[in-house]
Amino acid sequence: MKQLTGNELRKLFLDFFAGKDHLIQPSSSLIPENDPTLLLIGAGMAPFKPFFTGKMKPPHPRITTSQKCVRTGDIENVGRTARHHTFFEMLGNFSFGDYFKKEAIAWAWEFLTEYLELPKDKLWITIYTNDDEAFDIWHNDIKVPADRIIRMEENFWEIGPGPCGPCSEIHIDLGEERGCGKPDCAVGCNCDRYLEIWNLVFTQFDRDEAGNYTPLAKKNIDTGAGLERIASVLQNKPSNFETDLLYPIIDYAAKVAGVTYGQSAKNDVSLKVIADHGRSMTIMIGDGVLPSNEGRGYVLRRILRRAVRHGRLLGIEKPFLTDIVDIAATIFAQAYPDITDKKDYIKKVIQLEEERFHTTLVQGIELLNKHVQELAQAGQTVLDGSMAFKLYDTFGFPWELTEEILSEHTMTFDKHGFEQAMAEQRERARAARQDSEESVALPDLSGLVTETLSCNPEAESAKVVLILKDGKVVKDAFDGDEVAVILDVTPFHAEGGGQVGDTGSIASALGKIEVNTTRKLPDGTIYHIGHISEGALKTGEDVQLSVDISRRRHIARNHTATHLLQAALKQVLGGHVNQAGSSVDSNRLRFDFTHFAPVTAEQLAEVEQMVNEVILGNTTLAIIETTQAVAKEMGAMALFGEKYGERVRVVIVDGFSKELCGGTHVGSTAEIGLFKIVSEAGIGAGMRRIEAVTGYGAHEYLKLQNELIKEAAGALKTRPEEIVTRIDTLNGRIRELEKEVGTLTTKLAKNEVQDLLAAANTINGVQVVMGQVVAADMENLRATGDMVRDRLQSGVVVLGAISGDKVNFVAMATADCVAKGIHAGKIIKETATVAGGGGGGRPDMAQAGGKQPEKLSEALKMAEQIIKSQIK
Repeated sequence: MKQLTGNELRKLFLDFFAGKDHLIQPSSSLIPENDPTLLLIGAGMAPFKPFFTGKMKPPHPRITTSQKCVRTGDIENVGRTARHHTFFEMLGNFSFGDYFKKEAIAWAWEFLTEYLELPKDKLWITIYTNDDEAFDIWHNDIKVPADRIIRMEENFWEIGPGPCGPCSEIHIDLGEERGCGKPDCAVGCNCDRYLEIWNLVFTQFDRDEAGNYTPLAKKNIDTGAGLERIASVLQNKPSNFETDLLYPIIDYAAKVAGVTYGQSAKNDVSLKVIADHGRSMTIMIGDGVLPSNEGRGYVLRRILRRAVRHGRLLGIEKPFLTDIVDIAATIFAQAYPDITDKKDYIKKVIQLEEERFHTTLVQGIELLNKHVQELAQAGQTVLDGSMAFKLYDTFGFPWELTEEILSEHTMTFDKHGFEQAMAEQRERARAARQDSEESVALPDLSGLVTETLSCNPEAESAKVVLILKDGKVVKDAFDGDEVAVILDVTPFHAEGGGQVGDTGSIASALGKIEVNTTRKLPDGTIYHIGHISEGALKTGEDVQLSVDISRRRHIARNHTATHLLQAALKQVLGGHVNQAGSSVDSNRLRFDFTHFAPVTAEQLAEVEQMVNEVILGNTTLAIIETTQAVAKEMGAMALFGEKYGERVRVVIVDGFSKELCGGTHVGSTAEIGLFKIVSEAGIGAGMRRIEAVTGYGAHEYLKLQNELIKEAAGALKTRPEEIVTRIDTLNGRIRELEKEVGTLTTKLAKNEVQDLLAAANTINGVQVVMGQVVAADMENLRATGDMVRDRLQSGVVVLGAISGDKVNFVAMATADCVAKGIHAGKIIKETATVAGGGGGGRPDMAQAGGKQPEKLSEALKMAEQIIKSQIK
């Protein structure tokens, strides 16, 4: 058996299949492309769904990858078993209508036994119950004994809607010492003896949402071999966590915590969780995922906070996760060098999220302690499941932490209620994804020879190759139909890289389509979406093409401006600035970027001036096509999260900007005319957004601002250039009037206090002052209450004041009255209820509001009754 590092194993696998005429493809981003059914890529085949269904043509009939994957369905088992992970790498070889079972099985066996030198007598095979074809190949061709080929009902692979089929798994017997010791221990046992290392999926069906299985026109192969699992075998480690792909992070966490790995089962679980989650968060953020309260951002937040929680279980109170990024970058330096390039950004995102969680963790513990006290006072020992879920959902509390804290008080929580609340949330998320999915229909392009299609900015005529209506191919369409049309040649620029698609018209001899937008499929096929405004359109017809050139020029101005904006931001704010998203249309540009503090007015002004200086410099843009490697040597920036082919397009503004981009641009910076920033704001942890306008849009924006200034000057009865002086004068006068009002209010309050004290009642030996007073807001009402209570020295005060269409209440009690049973919070709660409101507070002071000011007198009468009932 060979001894290989994780990196050596990955390379050997890819090179092996490259030798079998497979195209090595880089790992896709964890963020699925054009697949709303998935939050994150969770299998090697996921990026290739359109190729498996036959709807699109792959770049090569045979492909091999090492795909980044994240799954969280078994997150609670991470660290408790030898094999469960959130992030893992799946080695795979894929055939799209090319080879099938015979070759897939033979090559898997060859790689494992000849290249990795695994002992043949230790390998076991499982197949689907009725897959006799696979049995014959394994037994007759590969010569695996029949008693080591197990038929299993669960050997049918599927992950959501899409391609699926029977599968054959390869397991290795790690020896009796790794087993459970039970007499019936065999392949399929939950212990660690028989380790699944490879799954060969024979993709024969396409499953829809309803669970229907349709045979595929062409049979495919989809395999998945766990990199970490095979590495653990070759490195003779008891679990994946001891391999060189994970252990360096465990070693780091152990040193920070001051513990030793392998001495405490409980500590080991936490160390493994930190190692696994540390890799996951690093890769996820590197692929463009940011912490949030929904979708994949919620997955990241949960993983990160779970790592923090396990750090606390180890006694780590300070932030510690950012240093894991350096270790992960070293581990993945060969496979994913972009992690090293993005290290500073990834660390900053983690730092902000970790600090935020430490704050919410304190708040959550305070809330949980409050519930513990309430349960103890009520003589109860079980926390409501919905409250446990609120701690989980709002404060990021893993249920184990809630359970641990409760156990310290001999309490627990309603796990069933918690799981029910969790299930309801998952159902809401699933429904949201389904709604999104229903709006996306990938057309079937299996009959289309896409190599014959082309783009030509000068094209004025074309032939209709294909018409889609309601996601189905049709021969013709008629007036009023919504359609998507593919042409043999098109001058329309497709949506992509944040830029909207071109609009215009497609006209035949008998009909016309108004093109609303233009889009591109993952294989590069461009299609035009619109409606037939007159007549009819038929497949094969010759058509005349008209792009809205004026709109395209507006878009080009804004797109080139985004390049200038990014370059200026890097110069003014620092090299850490990277584009994290953009939207470019004919009216304005939106630019999202990584930065960890608000951009000051001075910085924005500097950025704006810098961009306009380049515009006035009238620099001609250079646009060249080259390879990715050459573009990188040139220093061209790639957009965050974008995928590029081997050939790329570089847009250069000499001496200022150099970016990879496939969008439309101006010929010279002077065509932009003017650049004006409209707004800047934060949109998430470490994320900022700038919106700006150019050209005619900037002119219209400044025209509107000028009109607003004139209107403001007219309202202030001054000239535009004197607006600020006039406002300063008015503000001074307002402050003087507010001071006068305050003085008069204080005098009025003192008079009211005298009147209230004179009208005080005695109830069961307690002085009670209540009544309606004049108070502009709650603050003034509390001030009046304080004066009455202080003058009273011993007693209860209940006051009400009408404020607009609402009513405010305040109740106060001196310490001796509280001792006699008075509780201001309970008084105010019942009092406010009468006036259509609510509130509460402490026994000595409470406040509330109501929506029915006309019931103020009735509410005060209720207060009097409550006071009588409280006095002991």
